[in-house]
Amino acid sequence: MMLEVRHVDAGYGATTILNDVSLTVDEGEVVTIVGANGAGKTTTLRTISSLIKPTSGSVLFDGEDISRKGADEIVEMGITMIPEGRQLFPDMTVRENLMMGAFKKSARAHQADTLEEVLDLFPRVHERLDQNANSLSGGEQQMVAIARGLMARPRLLMFDEPSLGLAPIIVTQVFEVIDKIVATGATVLIVEQNVFHTLKAADRGYVLENGAIVMADKADALLDNEHVRKAYLGI
Repeated sequence: MMLEVRHVDAGYGATTILNDVSLTVDEGEVVTIVGANGAGKTTTLRTISSLIKPTSGSVLFDGEDISRKGADEIVEMGITMIPEGRQLFPDMTVRENLMMGAFKKSARAHQADTLEEVLDLFPRVHERLDQNANSLSGGEQQMVAIARGLMARPRLLMFDEPSLGLAPIIVTQVFEVIDKIVATGATVLIVEQNVFHTLKAADRGYVLENGAIVMADKADALLDNEHVRKAYLGI
């Protein structure tokens, strides 16, 4: 098992957001966590990334407890998160933003080859290399954020709300890119409010409600589940 979250409680200060959350991601899998805004999806990713520490439970990567490691150590181990809201460096060029993704030691040695691979995947990003990030549309910025994440050559790529704030046609394009990344055999964990798109892209899914996992199943089974269809698809 590549990633294991075991009975994690976590939150901010005295406020507990996650309650006894457990999930797994195996190598080569695409797993999604779906749920409403405020359910604790981002907190789950921030806990895996060690941006916040669990108050109980543990996070294991390749069998090693990483719960107390620094966020920089997590990146070096091969876990990369593409953050909600893109969070590019606005006054830097697209090229400079991409190079920031290759900051870790193991990625720097391969950055030229990785850049070539990433630009093949994102022709629009290739066209914008010398523009400042703040001159791009929201959809283009999201593509740059994904490309920057790939520059780290991650073993586990985590997406935090990749469709947030984007027009429907751009959301479709973003998930087409995610499908291409998945087709390379990448291991992916996605948290997303857009339940239909993300379950279509995933092998398995977890439903998170009020900080707790209330359902886990294969993605197609969750798409057919009555509760999921009523609560998240409006059917």
